[in-house]
Amino acid sequence: MIGGNPTKGVKRNPTASFFSLYLGKTDKLVTIMNTTLPNLGLTKANCKETSWIQSTLIAAGFTNGQPLEILLSKPTLSNNISYKIKSDYVKQPISQHAFKGIWDRLKSQEVETSQLFLFPYGGKMSNISSSKTPFSHRAEFLYKISYTVGWAEQGSGANERHLNWIREFYSFMTPFVSNSPRAAYVNYRDLDIGTNNKYGKTSYEEASIWGLKYFGNNFKKLVQVKTTVDPSNFFRHEQSIPPLTLS
Repeated sequence: MIGGNPTKGVKRNPTASFFSLYLGKTDKLVTIMNTTLPNLGLTKANCKETSWIQSTLIAAGFTNGQPLEILLSKPTLSNNISYKIKSDYVKQPISQHAFKGIWDRLKSQEVETSQLFLFPYGGKMSNISSSKTPFSHRAEFLYKISYTVGWAEQGSGANERHLNWIREFYSFMTPFVSNSPRAAYVNYRDLDIGTNNKYGKTSYEEASIWGLKYFGNNFKKLVQVKTTVDPSNFFRHEQSIPPLTLS
């Protein structure tokens, strides 16, 4: 994760943080890391061995020994905070020029809070065929990028400024990420990509604009399933998959 300093009026100094999760015992992890990345000098003291479910607490920021039951509660989000997330996928290592542009944008004084997350892919994910499940982003991608901007300032001017920032960032990254289609992560629901019309009668061609980004070639199969199980399109949202019966 790379983040911009959210302190208003203070010169930004972006920082990089690394969070990793290994499914196995500490001794084996230390052996693997010291064989493949010896310069890191990883020791058992650098690791925290816990159960998988307890690791979700750490990933969610609960580091003060809270009980697992806290995962059953859903805190109310503040109505005063707005945010926008966009995503990309990378097939080839990006250049130093790209990282310089990333760093410069994260130092921008135009936004309150900015973050860039890099999620490495590979391993077991790459061993599963891209057509095995609806989620198709597997062996062909090195990692996923998440661009995030948040702001508490109220008003249309603040909204426009922050949205323009993240959209310009996304535009800058165009040469360095996947294309035809430019893949996106479905759980972020980036409505900039396109939306169904309010009557839910979006055509296959229109929905392909976001469907191919989210699901790749699996989008065609999902349309067929949708046509079979929900031909009247009862279950729908801004970027749902349309049945062919409405095209």
